[in-house]
Amino acid sequence: MAEPRPFRSPVSAVQLSARLLCWSLAAAMISAAADAFLDPRADWWGVVWPLPWWLFGAAALAWTVLRAREKADRPPPHGIARSDWEQAA
Repeated sequence: MAEPRPFRSPVSAVQLSARLLCWSLAAAMISAAADAFLDPRADWWGVVWPLPWWLFGAAALAWTVLRAREKADRPPPHGIARSDWEQAA
């Protein structure tokens, strides 16, 4: 069995993109709440608060593509009889 590289994480790209998706959604919701309730008057705020929403959209797209690719590459489990419905699909 090969040893893992010292700086290589066992986490897949799908899991990393899912984490980014969750954290960017949390940041987007916090920034939207801050914009709604605190009404910041700083000039830079109008540019900064939508950034987590853009990151969320990009992360959602990346997760969708990576997850579909992961599911397509996975072989079907052995020992399980496929039903007519699964074969048709």
